[in-house]
Order: sequence, then C-alpha cells, then structure tokens
Amino acid sequence: MRVLAHHLPTHSRRGRWMEQTWALVGGVSVRTKILGIVLALTTVLGLGITWQVRVVMERVFIDELETRGHSVISDLAARSADPILLNDTFALYQLLTETVANHPDLRYAFVVDPDDHVLAHTFGENGFPIALLELNSPATGGGSHHQLYDSNEGPIHDFAAPILDGRAGVTRLGLSEARLHGVVNAVTGQMLLTTLVVALAGIASAMGLTWLLTRPILDLVTTTRRVGAGDLTVRAPHWADDEIGALADAFNQMVADLDASHEAVTEKELARSRLLERLIAAQEEERKRIARELHDGVGQALTSLMLGMKVAGQADNLSGVRTKMDDLRQMLSESLEQVRMLSRQLRPSVLDDLGLVAALERYAAECARLYPGLTVDLHCDLPARLCPTTETALYRIIQEAITNAARHGVAHTVSVLLTGRDGQVRAIIEDDGCGFDPGTARRAGQSVGIHGMAERAELLGGRLDIESSSEGTAVYVEVPNGSDDPHLSR
Repeated sequence: MRVLAHHLPTHSRRGRWMEQTWALVGGVSVRTKILGIVLALTTVLGLGITWQVRVVMERVFIDELETRGHSVISDLAARSADPILLNDTFALYQLLTETVANHPDLRYAFVVDPDDHVLAHTFGENGFPIALLELNSPATGGGSHHQLYDSNEGPIHDFAAPILDGRAGVTRLGLSEARLHGVVNAVTGQMLLTTLVVALAGIASAMGLTWLLTRPILDLVTTTRRVGAGDLTVRAPHWADDEIGALADAFNQMVADLDASHEAVTEKELARSRLLERLIAAQEEERKRIARELHDGVGQALTSLMLGMKVAGQADNLSGVRTKMDDLRQMLSESLEQVRMLSRQLRPSVLDDLGLVAALERYAAECARLYPGLTVDLHCDLPARLCPTTETALYRIIQEAITNAARHGVAHTVSVLLTGRDGQVRAIIEDDGCGFDPGTARRAGQSVGIHGMAERAELLGGRLDIESSSEGTAVYVEVPNGSDDPHLSR
C-alpha cells in the first residue's frame, strides 16, 4: 500500500490535498471564516506596508547619511587647513570636537599629516585605533572617499578628504547608522502597533459584521429545523431589506405555500376518507336496493309466475289456459325489463358495445322516465370512440352531474356538450337549478359525488371545475384521450 501511494499521479495527490483542505475549511463556521479573512488581510497588509516603509526609510536615511558625510568631510577638510599651517594643534582638536558634537551620527574625527602621523583626534582616553589608518584614504584625483565597515556599534561609514590636495594631510571622520536604525525601528514599532490596533479594530468590526450576517442565518436554520419537525406556523424574522432579508421572505413564502399545500393534502385525505366511507356505504345501499328489487320485484314475479303455471296446469278448458298464459307472458316481460333496468344501472352494456355517445343518449332518454319534468339536451362531437377508461370515467362524471342537478338542484333542463380535439376531451354540463357553494360543500364533507368526479378526472390526468350560482351550476371537465387506468374502468 505504501508503494502504491508513492506512485500515485501528481494530480491525484493534489486533488486529494485540495479535497482535504476544502473539507477543513468547510467544517469551520462562517463567523470563524470571516474573522480569519479579516485578521489575515489586516496582518498581511500591515506587515507588508511596514516592511516597505522600513526598506524605503533605510534606503533614504543611508543616502542622506552618505550625502551628509561627504558634505561634512569636505567642510572639515577646508577648515582644518589654517590650524595645520599655523601648527595650532589645539585649534585643530577644538575644530574636530565641535564637529563631532554638532552631528549626532558622527562617532569620531581625526587628522593625519602626509606621513600618516595623527595630528589630532576625538577618541579621548581610549586611544587612537591604529587600524583605522589603513582602512580608508582619499582618491588620488582629489575629493572625498567613502568606505563602509562593521564595528561593535554596527556599520560605520568612514569618509576621507585631502587637505590642500593632500599636501597638508588628510581628514577622516566616521558616521554611524545606529541612530538612523533606531529611528527606523521606532517607526517600525509604531507601524506594528498601528497594525495591531487596526487588527483589533478589524476583529471587532468583523465580529459585529459576522453577528449581523450570521444571526439571521442562524435564525433561519432554527426556523428550518422547526419546519422540518412539522411546525408550519413558524416564520423566519425579517432583519433587513438585503439579500438575507430577501432569502427570509422567500423562505417564509415557501413555508406558507407548504402550509397551504399541507392543508390541501390534509383536506384531500379527509375527503378521500369520507369518499371511501360514502362509497362503501353507497355500495352497501346499492346492494340492498338490488337485493330488495330482486326480492320484491323479480322474486315475487317469479313466484307469481310459478303459481300461475300451476293454476294453468290445473285448468280444464283450453281458453282458460291461453288466457292464463297471456298473463304469464306479460308478467315475464315485466320481470325481464326490471332485470335489464338493474343491469343498465349497474353498468350499461351499450357503453362497451357502442361507446360513450350511445350510452349517454340512452341515459338521457331514461332520465325523462327516472326524473319527470327533467329535459336533457345532449350534444356530442367526438371524431371517434375514446379509450375504454376515458369513456367510463366521462360517463360516470356526466351521470353524477345530471343526477345531482335532478336530485339536489331541482333543475328542469340539463345541457351536455361533449367535444374532442387536440388529444383532449372536454365536457360541459350546465343546469338551471338552484345552485350551491362547492367550497362549502367540500369542507362540510357533503360532496362525495363531487369528490368522486374530481378523483376520476385527476386519475386520468385531467381537471374538473365547478361554477355555481343561484341561476344554476356548470361543471367543466377536461381529460386527455389516451389514459387507460384500470381503476377507472369499473
């Protein structure tokens, strides 16, 4: 494994390193990231500016020191000529002492004759360092000469200038960088202190900024957790009219939509439960009705038919038998019609044999007999037969709409318009009944039929809308032609 890791490609190792770095950075809080960025920028900027200022100041001070050294040594060489020519050693010593006293960076000054004998110096009781004599000398062409060397005090700039072109000797002086470095160090310390103060102020500002930025985010996280726990009444506080405020508003709108959707789903689930209960009860009532119809109608007719056949078998003359047989045939015909009526109510066979239009036409004709005083005006414009699922769903929806108009709306006229184009089938059922409030009926749980109609339309991928007023009710249905859901073919 160690050998394989050693032979990993460079880009793989780099990618793994970047992933680890990103994981480390991503695991730090936003507040820590902002504080780190502010502190890093302040530190880098302060140290960078401090270093640049220090370098520039050192270069300027050194240049100024060298310029001042050449000026002082030239002036000292010119003023040393008279005391040397007058052989006034004391005056020469005073001149050197005053020159050193007037220039704080000047560490020493001395004068030597053409034979390198020291005429005067400012070293005092410590004695003159003989090694200085060979360290520097003026140029042969005249003018001052500059030489840099290190001492126990630091770098020393030694300047040498001839007196009367070297005929009277050479004057020497040494300038130290110690004071200038002290100034540079003091300025550097001030700048570092300023950088520290700015860094502390930046950290304080960053902490305030991060509090302003992260507090709304933390509140949003808390709100999100409460929403995740199921509390859809909570809302995120709106702190300011900025991006975070816009995010809080968008989150609150999302929670409000989620709450409305949750309420709609809950209401729909309750409606489904009520619908299921009503459907089960309706099925049981339908079975009871069919059983009662079979028992009271068909059963009694068959019993009467059996007794009539028995009586006809005991008749003595042929005319009595024929009369009885005519009565039995009439009774049998009525029983057969009752059986057919029950069969059509359960599921019209014409819907499977001839299609939706024929089934609706037959049902419209039956409505005149089932609901006296009701007129059904049917208009169908379908180019071809629909798929069985769509035909069954539309038949049940239209049947339920007509039944509601007749039973509850007390309508006198129902108009049915059925059209199909562009892969969509549209049905409009209008009546002139008393109308009702669909929303109130749904919330009250009294709209099992409406829920059943809407369920059938939604399972086909369509929609159902109901508009109602005191002048009547209109049901709009639109479903695609091509859905084949086996659950709707019942």
